Amino acid sequence: MALTAGIVGLPNVGKSTLFNAITQAGAESANYPFCTIDPNVGIVEVPDHRLAKLTELVQPKKTVPTAFEFTDIAGIVKGASKGEGLGNKFLSHIREVDAICQVVRCFADDNITHVAGKVDPISDIETINLELILADLESVEKRIGRVEKMAKQKDKDAMYEHEILVKLKEAFEAEKPARAVEFTEEQMKLVKGLHLLTIKPMLYVANVSEDDVADPSHNEYVQKVRGFAEQDGAEVIVICAKIEAEIAELEGEEKEMFLQELGIEESGLDQLIRSSYSLLGLATYFTAGVQEVRAWTFRRGMRAPQCAGIIHSDFERGFIRAETVHYDDLLAAGSMTAAREAGKVRLEGKEYEVKDGDIIHFRFNV
Repeated sequence: MALTAGIVGLPNVGKSTLFNAITQAGAESANYPFCTIDPNVGIVEVPDHRLAKLTELVQPKKTVPTAFEFTDIAGIVKGASKGEGLGNKFLSHIREVDAICQVVRCFADDNITHVAGKVDPISDIETINLELILADLESVEKRIGRVEKMAKQKDKDAMYEHEILVKLKEAFEAEKPARAVEFTEEQMKLVKGLHLLTIKPMLYVANVSEDDVADPSHNEYVQKVRGFAEQDGAEVIVICAKIEAEIAELEGEEKEMFLQELGIEESGLDQLIRSSYSLLGLATYFTAGVQEVRAWTFRRGMRAPQCAGIIHSDFERGFIRAETVHYDDLLAAGSMTAAREAGKVRLEGKEYEVKDGDIIHFRFNV
């Protein structure tokens, strides 16, 4: 599933350092604004302990995790909505992603320049959010200008759209994002069609120093970000991008030992990947056989034939049944045979809504 989360933030907050750690893709990182002009795209594995357990049970020839895409977008500055810095280009890159991970600087370091001259995470957040709102306001005002004439002529569709556009315009003028405005399910279909920047789900990433990563509760910047995010209905992930870059180069026991030394249970990157995955309403189902155990990404709410189509279009076109057992039930039973004997393996039809953790064998005929 081609969904991506964009990493955004003011210049020099740690975006590219974080991106390098996530993907080990080597995006250029330097102590000056605009060192990343073209967006860098990287594919990462989604950490999932269930895959290792399934591999132990099934003993397949190979194991394939599911993946997720991150895009590193160059730093936004005040005035981006009016083309300041490289604003128009940056905003167009944000328009292309499905969710936004906003990196916020929550550490003091005289050796790293701050574009505003001081560390103030709330001011940074408000700067970026306002630029996104102003860009959306401009889009909506243009749209209103096109729809208004038809609405005055009592065209029902135009009147319906005009009402929604005016509601959005009023929210933007009050510096509220589109995701904070209440709409019916039917109205939301139209809103999503407008491709607004502020309708995208937001995740805040607090980048702290090495000293604060084990216990960020004493970091006043982090507390401020958490307070702001709570009002925005958003999640906060605390990471130290510098340390994550070091962790990314380690594997297995060496990585585990390093995490223990730091006093943390898992890397911030693993938390970020999972949270971004969840932010987009994504979940995982599995296929398991002697040839391969594999994780597959799907959108929550998808039915069995649609999920079959993720593997191959023929699976969806010729869908007959989905032989399904949940991961928890298979683990409790100890084997597929024991799960069948316990009545935990089901045959599901076209209307079955696939659940996170389902292990599925699709039956099809074309």
